[in-house]
Amino acid sequence: MEKNWIKIFTSPDYYRSEIVKQVLTEHHIDTVLLNKQASSYHDFGDVEVYIHQENFSNAIEIIILNQINL
Repeated sequence: MEKNWIKIFTSPDYYRSEIVKQVLTEHHIDTVLLNKQASSYHDFGDVEVYIHQENFSNAIEIIILNQINL
């Protein structure tokens, strides 16, 4: 992954991370999902959402305004 990407959200539930990704993407913030779950058992590990560091404050504001539980 390139430099200046930071983790903004982590969840053991893939769908929650995907919702965060979609909301941020709708607001023109580039996002990347990093799935660290075990391939056989999706109960182990997390799915992380990364954004560019320069978008951090804007992304936090969008998450709060859309009432996404962190």
